[in-house]
Amino acid sequence: MQAVTRILITGAGGQLADSVIEGYAGIADVLALSHAQLDITDDRAVRHHVSPFKPDVIINCASYNHVDRAEEEPVQALNVNAFGVRTLARAASAVGARLVHYGTDFVFDGRASSPYTEDDPPNPQSVYAVSKLLGEWFALEAPGSLVLRVESLFGGRLAKGSIDWIVEAIADGRERRVFTDRTVSPSYVVDVAAATRALLERGESGLYHCVGTGFCTWYELAAEIARQLGQPMRVVPISMKDLPLPAARPQFAALSNAKLLRVGISMPSWQDALRRYLRARKAAPDRSVAS
Repeated sequence: MQAVTRILITGAGGQLADSVIEGYAGIADVLALSHAQLDITDDRAVRHHVSPFKPDVIINCASYNHVDRAEEEPVQALNVNAFGVRTLARAASAVGARLVHYGTDFVFDGRASSPYTEDDPPNPQSVYAVSKLLGEWFALEAPGSLVLRVESLFGGRLAKGSIDWIVEAIADGRERRVFTDRTVSPSYVVDVAAATRALLERGESGLYHCVGTGFCTWYELAAEIARQLGQPMRVVPISMKDLPLPAARPQFAALSNAKLLRVGISMPSWQDALRRYLRARKAAPDRSVAS
């Protein structure tokens, strides 16, 4: 097991960062920086924080996530998701730190019929997807780095994703549109954070798919949320072709986490993760939770 005692986390305040920070509370010396505190596209600012702190690990939770807006703001998307990651990779290498970076299912074209593995060739279909793929490549240039592809995150304490909004709509009896033909592997931020820590402690490096076990359509996900909440499912089923969006989404985006399992890290099923999230949410109904 490799000891990690000093960690610098970017993107604090985001959906995943909060769980990563919480997972290291009382275990490591953590310097968590929000975008307002550290713009990862600013090379001088990155060096200003990294050099004196000398972290063992830099965990990058900062990302430009405006999928559709990226079509009109390609420079901004590339600066954050690609060149900002390159800046972090170089800063990590300069102080002998390992870099952890989070990728996305969007690097695939969505034309598969079985879950994508790490060996499947990417084929990004949008500016956002291209920027994230470049970021993966830059991150992997840093010695000992980890790139963890995640998707359909839920459970953030400080920020919310699409699944969180579906949960709130069903719980409140409001209608929400969901795709019947987009397939994903829902991922609980708590489980992703735990897997990140486990990989670091094992000294693993390289590319991993870090998602919940199994996959479902957004409609099937909504049905499971309604079932677990004991609420009627007031959702409007739609097809991807019914909602034309500026950026293409991979239709079948399920990811295989078998590689994680081969190194001894078993990700819970998305149904189990959802059950734990809803239980935690019930215990703290005034906000989304990650526990």
